[in-house]
Amino acid sequence: MPDQAPFDVAALYTALDEKRTSLSLSWTAVAGQLWELSSELNDRRSDHPISPSTLTNMAKNPRISCQHALFMLRWLGRTPESFLVGSGSGSGSSDDGGRFALPVTGPDRRLRWALKRLYAAMDEKRRQEGLTWSGLAATLDCTPSQLTGLRTAKFATGMDLAMRIVQWIDRPAADFIYSIYPNPVPIPRPTP
Repeated sequence: MPDQAPFDVAALYTALDEKRTSLSLSWTAVAGQLWELSSELNDRRSDHPISPSTLTNMAKNPRISCQHALFMLRWLGRTPESFLVGSGSGSGSSDDGGRFALPVTGPDRRLRWALKRLYAAMDEKRRQEGLTWSGLAATLDCTPSQLTGLRTAKFATGMDLAMRIVQWIDRPAADFIYSIYPNPVPIPRPTP
């Protein structure tokens, strides 16, 4: 099996910086724009916005959470696959006829990785291939606990690991990304 292409955090940072520069924005303004993409959802939730340091730290630390990366990809209008090393997609998005397109998301929604669904698909293929967790971890260059932890993950894993997993199971990242919507206000049931 061919190696999985790494997710290129440096290329993501460069794309963000190029767009930031072309719009004459500070990193604080970029973080604000990322957050404002989901302005209606943010008004209904008590989440905290992305810090500008999350963006600027990418220049020296080639790691980013899979959930934070979705904010950036949405702002850039790019797919996760377009940032795989060797994707050859330049500044465009790798869409393969729409196969890699992320869900359309308005200001009332936010993109999120469905980590439990990713875990289930990975575990199914692991069983089909007769691999132990240690064997799969060696294939994906991580620890077994990084893989088994996805079953109960509430927040995130690294974007590079998420993308190595989707490549290993031969599915687009979009299959495991959904658009969250705030819980609607419950409608009271009429009493009989």
